[in-house]
Parts: sequence; C-alpha cells; structure tokens
Amino acid sequence: MHSDWAAAAERAIVTRHLRRLWGLPGTLLARSGWPATPDQRLHVHWNYWWQAHLLDCLTDAQLRDPTPAREAAIERFVSSMRLRNRGSWRNDYYDDLAWLGLALQRTGRDVGFFLGELRSGWTTEGGGGIWWRRGDRFKNAPSNGPAAILFARAGDVERARELLDWMEKTLVDPDTGVVWDGLRVDSGDLVQEIYTYCQGVFLGACLEMSELDRAARTIRAVAANCAPGGVLRGQGGGDGGLFAGILARYLALAVHRLPAGPEADAARDLVLASAEAAWTGAADAYGGPLFSPEWNEPAPTPPLPKNHPARDLSVQLGAWMLLEAAATL
Repeated sequence: MHSDWAAAAERAIVTRHLRRLWGLPGTLLARSGWPATPDQRLHVHWNYWWQAHLLDCLTDAQLRDPTPAREAAIERFVSSMRLRNRGSWRNDYYDDLAWLGLALQRTGRDVGFFLGELRSGWTTEGGGGIWWRRGDRFKNAPSNGPAAILFARAGDVERARELLDWMEKTLVDPDTGVVWDGLRVDSGDLVQEIYTYCQGVFLGACLEMSELDRAARTIRAVAANCAPGGVLRGQGGGDGGLFAGILARYLALAVHRLPAGPEADAARDLVLASAEAAWTGAADAYGGPLFSPEWNEPAPTPPLPKNHPARDLSVQLGAWMLLEAAATL
C-alpha cells in the first residue's frame, strides 16, 4: 500500500514538475511550481536545495523499484543541476551544500568538494559549528545537522561528533529535548523557534553517530511538540514545505536503527499516521495526487488559487519524501 502511494506521488511530481532545462535535449530539472509561472518555466527561479531533495526522492524510488529509465533520469538530473548552477556545485548556503552532498553521496558520487566547503564554514566562534551561509553571523541546526550526517557517512567521525556535540550543547532545550533553530553569534541570542526541520536533522545526526539515547529523546520531543493528533505538522510553503518530510525521513530511519521499544514504535506511528493523513487529504490533479501543505487538512481542488502553497514543489516533495519513508516500514 505505502509503496503504491509513493509511486503515485513520484508519477505526479515527475509529470507536473520535471522538464528539460531551457529546452536542451538530454537535460532534466524540476520547475519550482505547478502550474508554473513564466520564470519557473525558464528555471529562472532556482531552488538548489529543493532540487537536492528531489534527487534524494528519486534515489528512494530507485531503491524501492529499480528501473533503467529512472537511473538514466537521475544521471540527466545531476548533470542538469550542475549546468543550471553555472557549471559548478558552489553555493553560499552551507545547509544547501550539505543536502546536495548527501543526495549525491547516495548515488555513489564523490563528495570531497562538499566536505571541503563545509570544513571551511566551521569556526570556533559561538563555541564551534558551521555558519548558515557565507558572510552571515548565524549558526543553526539546518546547517550543522545535515553536515554532521554527511561527515559521518563519509567516515570523518571526529568532525561529525564535533558538530553533533555543538548542537547538543547549544541548541537542545534541556527541559523538553526539542532542538531550537540557531544561535546569533555576535549577540549570543538563541532563536528558539521549533521547526520540524531542526528535529529531523538532529535526529539523523544522532542515528549516524549511534547516539541512541539522544535519538530517543528527540522522538519523544517530536511526539510532544511537533505532531498534533499524531500527524507531523506542516510549516507552510516555500522552504517550509520540505520541513516535515525531512523529519519523516529520519523518523523512518530511527525505526530501523533503534532497539524495539516505545520510541521506535512512536517513530513508526508518526510516519504512518502522517502518510495516511497526507494520502487521504490529497486532491485529484493532473498527473496524480496533489498534497496539502498541512497533512491533517485536505488539499485544495485545482485550479489552485494564486500563491497557494500547494503549488510549490517543496510541498509536493515533502509529501513524496514522507510516502517513501512510509514505504520502508
């Protein structure tokens, strides 16, 4: 059942969003919205890290149901991303670099460039950690979490440990176990917003470093603070459309990595209940289901109102990521 749902989500996104880059033969890139605006049709509106997550979802689908056609599409997609990024992987946002590094690593590619870039973003200021972006004075979970996962998977356990411990010391609320967003280094102010994104990347880093007690604590915090009615909450369109999907990915991984017990059961329940809600609330649309930015609310029926968050690729990717996660359970 969940595999069928994931396959339907894949078909919908491929049908609605994947197109040639600038009409060039042999290219493939995702439009940022559907129906696409003129600038989205030309890929003027460029979402580097959304595309990274689409690559991750294509890889999930290839693991679920391998096909030569998808394997070829992944190759075209990777080369088209680099072409659209002016022939390089460079980006000013360290979290974006970490996400694309993770996605490319799963396709078997060398990620030495990304590791080098992330190392260059680390300083002792604020107690350690990687900046959010070049020239900024903010260090946060969205940059340090995926970087820690990437370093751990690449075998640099020392750097991964350093990043995870910095997050634990700086961003984890000792009372609730939730992971706050980030630290404004110059003022020392903590941004204590609670995003599903931050819980997910911290959980993923804990799992890669076999910090199972920290992982279990994070799952308890998610269940208590991020999932009203047992369904992971959404955080709008734009970048927020990906947040809950990222958390679902690492909750599903936790089910496989944690010993049997209440936290593993809670992680499974959160993913499966969210998948049920997202699927049940989806609307019929061209190519397949159209998902709501809030999985416990129904999606709008097309034609979509102007600027509705369900138009965003990020929202649809978040749901696809969720359903691929559910398919592994």
